[in-house]
Amino acid sequence: MPPTIPDSLSEASITENDLVDDGLYLSMRFGPLDLSGRDCEDAEFERCRFEETRLSGSTMRRAELRDVAFDRCDLANLRLPGARVFNTAIDGSRLTGTAMTECGLRDVLFSNCRADLSSFRFGRFKNVVFRDCDLIEANFQEADLAGARFERCKLSGAQFSQANMRGTRLTECDLYGVHGIQSFAGAVVTIADAQGLLFTLASAMGITIGD
Repeated sequence: MPPTIPDSLSEASITENDLVDDGLYLSMRFGPLDLSGRDCEDAEFERCRFEETRLSGSTMRRAELRDVAFDRCDLANLRLPGARVFNTAIDGSRLTGTAMTECGLRDVLFSNCRADLSSFRFGRFKNVVFRDCDLIEANFQEADLAGARFERCKLSGAQFSQANMRGTRLTECDLYGVHGIQSFAGAVVTIADAQGLLFTLASAMGITIGD
């Protein structure tokens, strides 16, 4: 379900609403502010909208995001260790190198995002959708992806070692060269996607596919 965000939001400013430890941000609109390179913990965001905001290189430990929307934001190399992300939409944003390790994500949509080299290691996914995203060489090692869907995503070179993928659905995705092929047990893939997995599976079994 889409985030529940009121039409009327308070306009955030760097002087009054910068990212700080234990910060509480309610019903705010963050426009094209430069919040890169920040370091804080236990910040909470609820019913907030980020539009063209720069958060690149920031670290927000144990952050909580609920009913939040990110639109065309720069989240490259953002660190969100141990974050909880609920009912959130991230659209048209850059997440290259973003690390969301040990995060809990529920009812989250990533759409039209560049998220190559991102990390979701040890994450827990419930009703999470990646749609039209570049996830080349992303890391999902030991993540619980049972409640995740990947739609029209580039996943070549992505790491899935020891992930739980029972019930994970992949549709029209590029899966050439994925790592951790054994973790795909229980996943649901289309026939076209299975072709990409074939070469990886053959390589893992020491099979050479000739002409």
